[in-house]
Amino acid sequence: MNISMLLRSTFFASLLACAACKAGFDERQVPLRSWEEPPEAMREPDDEATRLALPAGSFSGIRVKSIRASLDEEPEPGLEVAAVVENSPAAAAGVEVGDILLRAKVGGATRRLDAPSDWRAVELEVAPGTLIELACERGGAELRVDLVLVARVAPALREDAARFREDDKLGLVLRTATEVEARAAGLAPGAGVVVVGMATTSPWRALADAPRFGDLVVALDGTPIDDPARFLSLVRAKSAQDSIQVDWRRGEAKSSMELPLSRRAQEMKRIALQPAFAWKREGERVSLSILLGAFGWERGPSSWKLTVLWFFDLQGGDSDRLVEVP
Repeated sequence: MNISMLLRSTFFASLLACAACKAGFDERQVPLRSWEEPPEAMREPDDEATRLALPAGSFSGIRVKSIRASLDEEPEPGLEVAAVVENSPAAAAGVEVGDILLRAKVGGATRRLDAPSDWRAVELEVAPGTLIELACERGGAELRVDLVLVARVAPALREDAARFREDDKLGLVLRTATEVEARAAGLAPGAGVVVVGMATTSPWRALADAPRFGDLVVALDGTPIDDPARFLSLVRAKSAQDSIQVDWRRGEAKSSMELPLSRRAQEMKRIALQPAFAWKREGERVSLSILLGAFGWERGPSSWKLTVLWFFDLQGGDSDRLVEVP
């Protein structure tokens, strides 16, 4: 066999090894096993009549949305203009769909805009006739827009509630607060999250004074929950050995407490006889093979795998439960 044939054989063997490696390593997070999600907590309150009676605030004609693709992404500065109402103050000022609102300056105070609730707070807090200096981004360039709010004659549209889970450190199912719930807690529409489900191994379950179903979480470590993604990012930034200061409301009662976090239990997933593996790096997933699979190592966000002498491998990773916290 000449050198060229040897190189080709090695190349195709490496491709087969990479394919086997990818097929044999699952980096998806295992769902937590047991949840309690009471139907009465899952239902959004029937508070539309109350919402329509709330003070309407001012009107800009701008509807905004977050620029992130999902709640799993970190909150980023800026709000995308999703719609501009015809003949509104925003339309008269030249605001366009697709613009990114960065900051709003009222008088001498500047508010950074990175959650939809930030813009709703401006509309509720600023009196009609007030001039707002908007810093916007359009086509990669920053520009200033002067916008004068007018009195709102009809309530804003009701926003649909969103549900999401935090199952790395707390084991909670949450939904976004309704406008009535948020404004009763002193938050802008779109802020605050309500506990609607809890894993059986959640570290808060055994604590009598911790939040329960229906409670509204308004802040973590002193940072207001102005966006659901803010809750997730603050929790994920903590280590399992840390605690977190939680402020929440149960009806009219306010509570604040330092509460524990947990972590995913880990256990052995598999011991098997396998053929040789190659190495690869892709995003957060790292795999390493030495001597065509004599020694191999793979690591992803939630699992790992060790291969020794081609045919012996160990694999482990996150379990479907959180570690119990005393």
